[in-house]
Amino acid sequence: MSTRIYIFDTTLRDGEQVPGCQLNTIEKIEVARQLEKLGVDVIEAGFPVSSPGDFNSVVEISKAVSNPTICALTRAVKKDIEVAADALKHAKRGRIHTGIGTSSYHIYNKLNSNPEEIIERAVEAVKYARKFVDDVEFYAEDAGRSDNEYLARVIEAVINAGATVVNIPDTTGYCLAQDYGTKIAYLVNNVPNIDKAIISTHCHNDLGMATANTMAGILNGARQVEVTMNGIGERAGNTSLEEVVMTLKCHKYLGYETGIDTTQIMKTSNLVSTLMRMPVQPNKAIVGRNAFAHSSGIHQDGVLKNRENYEIIDPVEVGVKESSIVLTARSGRAALKHRLSVLGYELEPRDLDAVYNKFLELADRKKDISDEDLEVLVGRNKNDEPKPLELVSLQVVCGKSTIPTATVQVSFNGDVFTETASGNGPIDAAFTAVKALVKRRVRLEEFLIQAITRGSDDLGKVHVRIEHKGDTYYGFAANTDIVTASVEAFLDALGKIR
Repeated sequence: MSTRIYIFDTTLRDGEQVPGCQLNTIEKIEVARQLEKLGVDVIEAGFPVSSPGDFNSVVEISKAVSNPTICALTRAVKKDIEVAADALKHAKRGRIHTGIGTSSYHIYNKLNSNPEEIIERAVEAVKYARKFVDDVEFYAEDAGRSDNEYLARVIEAVINAGATVVNIPDTTGYCLAQDYGTKIAYLVNNVPNIDKAIISTHCHNDLGMATANTMAGILNGARQVEVTMNGIGERAGNTSLEEVVMTLKCHKYLGYETGIDTTQIMKTSNLVSTLMRMPVQPNKAIVGRNAFAHSSGIHQDGVLKNRENYEIIDPVEVGVKESSIVLTARSGRAALKHRLSVLGYELEPRDLDAVYNKFLELADRKKDISDEDLEVLVGRNKNDEPKPLELVSLQVVCGKSTIPTATVQVSFNGDVFTETASGNGPIDAAFTAVKALVKRRVRLEEFLIQAITRGSDDLGKVHVRIEHKGDTYYGFAANTDIVTASVEAFLDALGKIR
């Protein structure tokens, strides 16, 4: 029988501590509802005493979701606990997460205290929190650098006081996996009442060890993991939810399971990235744009023969439609033949050889090989065909004391239409006008601008990714006017919707 691992998501608390990534209450509710669809067990909704906004977010999230436990963070301070309890009054299942530092750094340098007083304050906080809720989690801040014998004394005392979950954070991301696993094992073997509480991990990624440490914690007895979507969080971030969940799923022989619907992972990742305005690095495990992309000829040939030759995860399992074969100068004939076949071209070996030689010459000169490039190589120039959507004219008004407004003229199958809209900036205004013209419900999932040349007259290249009815479409454009390039890239993606 599998052992259940509980997923505690702190995207809306620890994850939101990233500078510039704060969400308003409506956005937090949207993320919380998606986390509920994803299947997380606990949502840490905020730190209520820190601000009226955080307090209100915990209140509204408690009303908006039903299945997950809603958790509120506090310090080991009575006022914090009272405010958290008030914020959780609408939660169907509420948890107060209270705690204090247990390392010598925190005890002496941060708290100006001593080990015995810390235990007293920890016990008092847990007992007080239990007056308001039945589910109390205690965090031993900087447990990663805490003495194991002393940490065990603290954990025993707070469990006796009523803690139902004990959180062992590697707050500074200092631990190695072996050391963190040993710490969890020490608690399992040396805290007499440890069976009365769930051990939780909370690892930071300062040395890139967060997922490894979390897995070490699980293997040594932890049954809850505290994670964030995309691994966002303070400094170098937290343990990535998607990495831990898919590691457990890939290694079924370990005997662990979660309640996560993994097909919702990519959708959740995109939502968090979009709302927090924090792009996911392309090579990010599981959710990065290149996580299931293959450009090496050897890899491409292997994947086309059997996906499992180079992929341990079926992309469909995490909500990605399929692997992508990226054509570059390193691609082989198998990849080129596959892509041409997708475009409807079945070439004889001799013709394929000729096209492949032309392809290599082009790939050495051009970084990205598009479908349009391939059409040209096989003798059909798509540039000679009219695009379904083309930008005729664009006029933008913006400035410090002006509401950004854009007037867009678009040719749609030969007919010209005009629309005017305002927005948060010139690009947002132009995109809003375009969406009003084409009357399609689309979600902008990625928007990237890259300078091709140097200097103030840079030629800017824009890449957009949009979602429509579950399908993904890409658009590209380049122009010295970045707003024009953005609109043309958007129209390029929209024009591919059938």
